[in-house]
Amino acid sequence: MTSNAPLNELGEFLKKRRSELSPRTVGLPETGGPRRVAGLRREEVAQLASISTDYYTRLEQGRMQASAPVLETLARVLHLDNDERGYLFRLAGKPTTRTRRRGRQTVQPQLQRVLDDLTATPAIVQGRRGDVLAWNALASAMVTDFASIAENHRNYPRIIFTEPAMRTLYADWENAARTAVAQLRMEAANYPEDSRLSALVGELSTRDQQFARWWGDHRVAARTVGTKTLNHPVVGELVLDWDTYTANADPDQHLTVWTAEPGSPTHERLRILASWAADQNLAPSSALA
Repeated sequence: MTSNAPLNELGEFLKKRRSELSPRTVGLPETGGPRRVAGLRREEVAQLASISTDYYTRLEQGRMQASAPVLETLARVLHLDNDERGYLFRLAGKPTTRTRRRGRQTVQPQLQRVLDDLTATPAIVQGRRGDVLAWNALASAMVTDFASIAENHRNYPRIIFTEPAMRTLYADWENAARTAVAQLRMEAANYPEDSRLSALVGELSTRDQQFARWWGDHRVAARTVGTKTLNHPVVGELVLDWDTYTANADPDQHLTVWTAEPGSPTHERLRILASWAADQNLAPSSALA
């Protein structure tokens, strides 16, 4: 990526978001005539943001920086949610984009100890780009045998798009895949010069047309919380809440745990799955150290 890549990405992001808004959505009168562009025109966004059309055009073309107040106004005008607003500010360097870290990322020892103690709860640790750094045996039983995947391919977005079993494991694979793409694009804003991330995006864009299309949508999402339904081949349907916790020692490492309501069918099925995992001798990441 060039040094202007974040500004170019910012411009593409603005164009994509305005293309999805109608004049009625933002309180502008409908003219009734044909529109040559989808969504709002540049001059309409500029009018709503109280800036000149030339200024806004330069932003979309990646030819200038925007001030924080202008970014705030554009976030409001374009109806950005919290994740999208944060992404916009990162691309603009406000707050300053974190510098790229070199070298192999390894799981924090304290996170590994948490994983080792979680025997009835599936959990993994993800690093930059969604790389899977560590996991417990139940996570392997529930998702996939991470130990059997080459370390340089042990990346959650890559697994979702390249492992055929994922498309039947997730009851709503498309939603899970789109979320993974949105989270990966947020990573790209944090590390615009990460060559491994660029290579990953290039590989998945070539291998999967859906990934390429969704990457072009410029949707962003942070790793937070949610609910997923899995169709597990051994224990059947699992309805799971997932939560993400960030390590203070390394904010680029995130512990994700999947839990079920006590007494629910899924809670009982997780217990069955844990017994099955023990019989299969599925290895947690600590066993590979």
